[in-house]
Amino acid sequence: MTVAVIALAAAGCGKSSTESGTSGSKDGKYSGKGIGLAYDIGGKGDQSFNDAAFSGFQKAEGEFKIGGRDIEPSDNETAADKVQRLEQLAKAGYNPIIGVGFVYAPAVKTVAAKYPKLTFGIIDDDGVKAKNVADMVFHEEQSSYLAGVAAAKATKKNHVGFIGGVDIPLIHKFQAGFVQGAKSVNPKIKIESQYLTQTPQEGGFSSPDKGKVAANGQIDAGADVIYAAAGLSGQGVIESAATHKVWAIGVDSDQYKQAALAKYKDYILGSALKNVGGAVYDLAKSVVNGKPLSGEVRGDLKSGGVGFADSNPKYKALTDVVSAVDKAKNDITSGKVTVNTK
Repeated sequence: MTVAVIALAAAGCGKSSTESGTSGSKDGKYSGKGIGLAYDIGGKGDQSFNDAAFSGFQKAEGEFKIGGRDIEPSDNETAADKVQRLEQLAKAGYNPIIGVGFVYAPAVKTVAAKYPKLTFGIIDDDGVKAKNVADMVFHEEQSSYLAGVAAAKATKKNHVGFIGGVDIPLIHKFQAGFVQGAKSVNPKIKIESQYLTQTPQEGGFSSPDKGKVAANGQIDAGADVIYAAAGLSGQGVIESAATHKVWAIGVDSDQYKQAALAKYKDYILGSALKNVGGAVYDLAKSVVNGKPLSGEVRGDLKSGGVGFADSNPKYKALTDVVSAVDKAKNDITSGKVTVNTK
């Protein structure tokens, strides 16, 4: 499969895009040009949220022998820029077209109405109601609960930390689950909590330096396990944790396996997973098969939509931590524990 990187003519449409493959599918039923993917703040290479979406994009391209185009966001872009980006993909014939992140909700609503024969998806928003739109959302609080249990069992100081990228309801779910999980192990545990910015435009999801400074502060205050739900900014949190030889807990992707974080991986206890890649893949599969998904599609612990990665051998060696996380999984999936979202 050949890949060409091209610069977009209109700056508002994004910094660059990658176009690959050919249209059609191996069974001949699909006639679109391929998958269109528009990234959230931080873009491809964040080793977290956007890269999770890209993994599903790649899997669908390869398995269904279809093309694809993924486009980066631009700095300080407007809502109109997002509309223009999605319209560009629609006019070119990409199907499905997926906005990675809740910030695409207004653009998806606008463009989906103009192209009713195409399928659109939006990740992390359930407010766009249309027959040709799939709202791909998750129970992030459940995986965060597992992160909280792991943190509370692994800490040697009964002192842990949470760093959120932006102070918004979506990230409040991560914090709520983490706090509840940690307190289920030790009701008296001390928890540092901090948000990097009030709005996405201030860089809360795209500033490793902000993450690093915040983590340094929490570690100085005594925390020895830090969980970050902050996109690209989480790289700074992981770097800080490794520098101070304390635990970090990753988010969205299995960050222990990310090449860009390899030199810090011994200090990544685990990662609270959100199967964004699976959601992207499933939507592409449904379109290729002629039965497009629509409406709310929510991933939870029982369906594998969220989870906790255990790739680090050092985590697996902490048998009491592993046992506690496994028990928490069973408690959630059985309905014994309901995880808070606020």
